[in-house]
Amino acid sequence: MDVHLRKLNFIPKTFTSFREYNFSLFLKDLFAGITVGIVSLPLAMAFAIASGVTPDKGLYTAVVAGFLISFFSGSKYQIGGPTGSFIVISFYLLKNFSFDSLLLTTFIAGIILIILGISKAGSLIKFIPYPVTIGFTSGMAILILSSQVKDFFGLKITQVPVDFIEKWLSYFTHFNTINYTTTFIAFFTLFIIIICKKFFQKLPGTIIAIILSATITYLFKLDVHTIGSVFGELPKTLPNPSIGFLSLKKITILFPHATTIAFLVVIESLMSTVVADGMTSDRHDSNTELIAQGIANIFSPIFGGLPAAGAIARTATNIRSGAKTPLSGMIHAVILFSIMFFLAPLAKNIPLASLSAVLVMVAWNMSEINTFVRMFK
Repeated sequence: MDVHLRKLNFIPKTFTSFREYNFSLFLKDLFAGITVGIVSLPLAMAFAIASGVTPDKGLYTAVVAGFLISFFSGSKYQIGGPTGSFIVISFYLLKNFSFDSLLLTTFIAGIILIILGISKAGSLIKFIPYPVTIGFTSGMAILILSSQVKDFFGLKITQVPVDFIEKWLSYFTHFNTINYTTTFIAFFTLFIIIICKKFFQKLPGTIIAIILSATITYLFKLDVHTIGSVFGELPKTLPNPSIGFLSLKKITILFPHATTIAFLVVIESLMSTVVADGMTSDRHDSNTELIAQGIANIFSPIFGGLPAAGAIARTATNIRSGAKTPLSGMIHAVILFSIMFFLAPLAKNIPLASLSAVLVMVAWNMSEINTFVRMFK
């Protein structure tokens, strides 16, 4: 088997990282996996809601794709799952086609990624100009921010337009419907995240902010939308695998959108591995990474999940938490599944405004505002 994998240029780091493994390294991987699993929980739900689907779809993606990306990755430290890059394309596919079409598009993108990995296209990432990647992430940050205004301020808008300009015109038109309680919860969440990031960097600021805002909402019976009031209770386990979304008739229609998703995965995942290399002095395998991402994006929709990619912030958190091998990423997926199984009923109290604040913070971190301004000058 190892010979065949070498012919395909596909040697996951999992296969080579445990030659001198010991209990001390396991404890470091365990702590890192638990930490990044907790950090990933609100992000997974927030990205799903912003994409136009229920929060459980984000959890399915983080568990299934997150485990597979770490297991097959060309990097020791890669953490995968739903990311902000897919919000716009996912929302577009849902509005113009259907949820099954989104699943099929993700599935096709997975196949494209495997083909790119086998054909050794991973090394081509170095030819993408740096200003292009900065412009890409900054543009995505603006789109993510624009998708969160309604939930952040509690605006009473029945249907938010898809078009960027029409969306902002709608926000300005309806801004007089602002819900001040919702706005308070959103700013409170944002404040806690910023305080933790500035003064208590070792604490999971995002999850602390979510817990505090959910507690305040529950104790004082605040009039804000929560996961429970909008989506109901979250399921405690993964759905049964299904390929009912497969349709030969739709493949040609959805193929251009699948290439878009594949391109987004390539950019974000390989950028994440480069960042990981810089933080650890390790070296990733780009082609193996693309195959890993392809496998994850094939199986994610089979379990009702969304597109997935390597996540730069979560990967960096994994490294800072002491991760040593891909096992930390697999533990992160198991932690998320465990939280789903044991704590799903409590998640219904999480305010949507809090998840919106989390995405506003994600957009700010993605914006690379200082780099963008410096390059513009």
